[in-house]
Amino acid sequence: MNWTSTTLEEVQEGLVLLVDKPLDWTSFDAVAKIRNAIRNRYKIKKIKVGHAGTLDPKATGLLIICVGRKTKEIESFMGQSKYYEASIKLGATTPCFDTELEEDAQYPTDHIDEDLIRATLQNFVGKIQQAPPAFSALKKEGKPMYELARKGEEVEMKKREIEIYSLDYRGYEDNILTLGVHCGKGTYIRSLARDLGEALGSGGYLVGLRRSQIGEYKVSNGESVETLVKAIKQIDGLL
Repeated sequence: MNWTSTTLEEVQEGLVLLVDKPLDWTSFDAVAKIRNAIRNRYKIKKIKVGHAGTLDPKATGLLIICVGRKTKEIESFMGQSKYYEASIKLGATTPCFDTELEEDAQYPTDHIDEDLIRATLQNFVGKIQQAPPAFSALKKEGKPMYELARKGEEVEMKKREIEIYSLDYRGYEDNILTLGVHCGKGTYIRSLARDLGEALGSGGYLVGLRRSQIGEYKVSNGESVETLVKAIKQIDGLL
């Protein structure tokens, strides 16, 4: 979009921004940076800004950020299907199902080959039951689950129905399985990694994740947080 001609009224009416979230940023970090830039640009105290679907800190890729009245449409964006590129390490697990914590157990992998992987993947396509990770932003009694999990509290994660439309095998080398994933709302790729490892008679956790698309919106049309913030600030000569 052309920020040089974007008025405050247009911002308040509503914008949909496509952001390519960097590694080790939370989704809230990206939202906060953009919110602050808009507030400073237009010299306003408040503006509604929110994201349409969390990306974990260890994931990169498309984050849809809604501004102004478009925040009322967040649920509709969250309900659209998503595409991911995932890398899963087989033969080990971590408590959080990704690389934020150290490995806590190792498992055999000598029996795993492409044929076994392809056959196992078929069991995960369609409507399946999946338990979210304990280290997640889901809330219990108003508190995020990850806060409870990090305190060492026992957290029971009930399974729920999700839908995976397709799993595209991309390769398997040095215990790293790469997949293309097309899935519906509420799917945790970290849980998929954990469940796949178990189904293969081993262990598994996510070592890389990139979201490439949500509905018709593609990360190739997105901008980095830094580029977006710079564009907003430059309008007002703040840089």
